[in-house]
Amino acid sequence: MNKTKKFILTDKQLPTKWYNVQADMKNKPLPALNPGTKKPVTVEELSVIFAEELAKQELTTERFIEIPEEVQDVYRIWRSTPLVRAYQLEKALDTDCKIYFKNESTSPAGSHKPNTAIPQAYYNAKQGVKHITTETGGGQWGTAMAFACQYFDIDLKVFMVKVSYNQKPYRKLMMNTWGADVIPSPSQITQAGRDALLKDPDCSGSLGLAISEAVELAVKDPEGATKYTLGSVLNHVLIHQSIIGEEAMLQMEMAGDMPDVVIGCFGGGSNFAGIGLPFLRKNLTEGAKMRIVAVEPASCPKLTRGVFHYDFGDTAGFTPLLPMYTLGHNFQPADIHAGGLRYHGAGTIVSQLLKDDLIEAMAIPQLETFAAGIIFANTEGIIPAPESTHAIAATIREVQKAKEEGKKKTILFNLSGHGMIDLYAYEQYFAGNLTNYDLSDKVIKKTVDELGKIIGM
Repeated sequence: MNKTKKFILTDKQLPTKWYNVQADMKNKPLPALNPGTKKPVTVEELSVIFAEELAKQELTTERFIEIPEEVQDVYRIWRSTPLVRAYQLEKALDTDCKIYFKNESTSPAGSHKPNTAIPQAYYNAKQGVKHITTETGGGQWGTAMAFACQYFDIDLKVFMVKVSYNQKPYRKLMMNTWGADVIPSPSQITQAGRDALLKDPDCSGSLGLAISEAVELAVKDPEGATKYTLGSVLNHVLIHQSIIGEEAMLQMEMAGDMPDVVIGCFGGGSNFAGIGLPFLRKNLTEGAKMRIVAVEPASCPKLTRGVFHYDFGDTAGFTPLLPMYTLGHNFQPADIHAGGLRYHGAGTIVSQLLKDDLIEAMAIPQLETFAAGIIFANTEGIIPAPESTHAIAATIREVQKAKEEGKKKTILFNLSGHGMIDLYAYEQYFAGNLTNYDLSDKVIKKTVDELGKIIGM
């Protein structure tokens, strides 16, 4: 019996619109606030650091946004990405559950990040911007932005979290190959970086701090010719990433199937929202009952142990105040190898959805995720990025739970990236050098309690 392994859309079948779940949310997210006035931010204020069209997308509640032809042209380099039936993984787990994964590792940068990097570079180029700053945690976003800026002839400076800069030199080299200047964060070239190093000369960095450095460099450009881009958290990023789920729904229809559970790893929300929110639309508008599950590291558990509060998106307080589940912008995450998940807060859309119990969240310790990644590599043949192993580990948990309950489920997860540039992490795992990080309530309480100084809720 011939079994179809993968489902791929033709160029003519590719979605031509991004989806914005806010249009279908009964409770819209609270507004982002200007930290000075405490009033909702405006397009004009956001346009100081972002391209104007991105600022407009950040605040829109329009259901669908047309994907520009120029962006579609670049998408076609690798899209559609395959929807894959994980037969070998099913066999290894001895399950009657059906497991599918969306393989976003096939992009030039090796992850889902170009889905928003390309439109962000495009809108900046269209506005005449020639210089962009950004940050990167595990290196996937910086790599994607370097690829996108090279394509649209924009120069790029990337502040890469220092622990990842040291752990993942080949990510830096990929960015260099596409013409980007990569700076370990914290650095001496911004006030935010200098302040962090003065406080802790051995500071290994964080995404929040790298964001501070990138934003500072952009806003302090004396000629005002530099803009900033962000790879997760913000509404316009999640909108762009919806291309993942829009494709996946068409591909699931090709397979004659539909998931009971949709799973994505979670840092700030980009790949989770990309795979999950288009399927959530079926719950919100058609009465479907799919479970949409976000999976975060146990060492950085903003969704499962954080608080819902207005907070800064960065450490130095340069960004608007965002209503989010957060551990506090001063939280310093452990040096886990899933660098892209080491972020203190969650995007406003995802936070509101979790607050309203429309999605679920779970936290998984580091060693369990790597063990899951090894199983996946030995069955489906792809070495997953450390971030993606969280979604795989959650899938394995779902299979075990279904077995205990005597149920048969269809599970879809997002393979957000491959781990071919992350082999150092696997080397450390095999050597027994990785650990699970125990995060005490006291540590969380310290940074969460500081939120009261910002704004009461």
